[in-house]
Amino acid sequence: MAAMPSPSLSRRLGTRDAVIIGLGSMIGAGVFAAFAPAARSAGSGLLIGLVIAAFVAYCNATSSARLATLYPASGGTYVYGRERLGEFWGYLAGWGFIVGKTASCAAMALTVATYSGFRWPKAFAVAAVLALTAVNYRGVQRSAQATRIIVACTLTVLTFSVGMMISGPFIAVDPFRDVRFGGVLESAGLLFFAFAGYARIATLGEEVKDPARTIPRAIPIALGIAFAVYAVLAVVLLLRLGPDRLAAAPDPIAAAVAGTWLTPVVRVGACVAALGSLLALILGVSRTTLAMARDGHLPKSLSAVHPRFGVPHRAEVAVGVTVAVLVSIVDLRGAIGFSSFAVLVYYAIANASALTLRTRRLVPAAGLLGCLVVAFSLPLASVLFGCAVFVIGAALWAIRRNARVTRGHKPRG
Repeated sequence: MAAMPSPSLSRRLGTRDAVIIGLGSMIGAGVFAAFAPAARSAGSGLLIGLVIAAFVAYCNATSSARLATLYPASGGTYVYGRERLGEFWGYLAGWGFIVGKTASCAAMALTVATYSGFRWPKAFAVAAVLALTAVNYRGVQRSAQATRIIVACTLTVLTFSVGMMISGPFIAVDPFRDVRFGGVLESAGLLFFAFAGYARIATLGEEVKDPARTIPRAIPIALGIAFAVYAVLAVVLLLRLGPDRLAAAPDPIAAAVAGTWLTPVVRVGACVAALGSLLALILGVSRTTLAMARDGHLPKSLSAVHPRFGVPHRAEVAVGVTVAVLVSIVDLRGAIGFSSFAVLVYYAIANASALTLRTRRLVPAAGLLGCLVVAFSLPLASVLFGCAVFVIGAALWAIRRNARVTRGHKPRG
């Protein structure tokens, strides 16, 4: 007899809703910040990097969607890796998610500070992080309606920006001649940051109508729309600014419309998009921290839930303080590079998990290879720091596992 569905589930989201949620997770801080460091690496070759980043993102999201139908529990690759590859790989995925998305939070806060034009940008970024941590502490979450509003505002700002750039003068030389092929893969890794969040669709298995049909449809639609937006914007920015000016601009879209009435609108739009993404990310990282603390992979004290607000308040404070410290010591390019490295390792584990399903293995194989190649093509500092952080994470897991064995507990994997 088939099991009855849980009464707590609410399958109300259709394909359009899933697409909007995916776009809300993708079109945020990255679109306003990632093009400059990518141009610094590859010149106009960033267009090739964009295609590579989109392909890797598609493979990752497809693998995650297949796994989500089998394991609808919260936790994403933390769960998939644990169930398909063993406890260590699940833990390493969770560790990569936490450190990578914490760096993403720092990058988004720095994007807010850069576009705000504030005199002391890092102080402003720290204040924004602490303010949003306080909001999350009281249990306020960004709703689906808020996501629609933010996506609509961001796309409107980008549409007006592209229109303004097209109506103005382009540079006199051909910007597409300046292709630095040696930096194309590095630019792909940096631009991958702009796609971060696409797999949010794959985690909606318990909330969408007919997930086996809806999720596989929503993923390519959302990725396709995001890619189209990014591609148009990248081409217009190259034509308007040229590779060198684009690489040097900390706020490229604002620089491209400088001197027009649209400049303050772009700055406000970038801040709204980045703050919305930052709010959701702090929320998500703190929940993954909570899950890992409950499993004993992080200090148990981080699993505490506030008796009044019903939120993991210690985890949220820990995440907020960590992000604030990162913001004060790293630059935007460094934060994007490290975030991309950690998240690419996270999705490499997702693809490896999907390979164990033994059917339709081409996509996860391509995704696994793509993640590893792109991750290790990032700036050397990001790769070295990322490897060091993962080694520390593995060492902490080994210490905990040995302690469990000493106490007589049988390890799970």
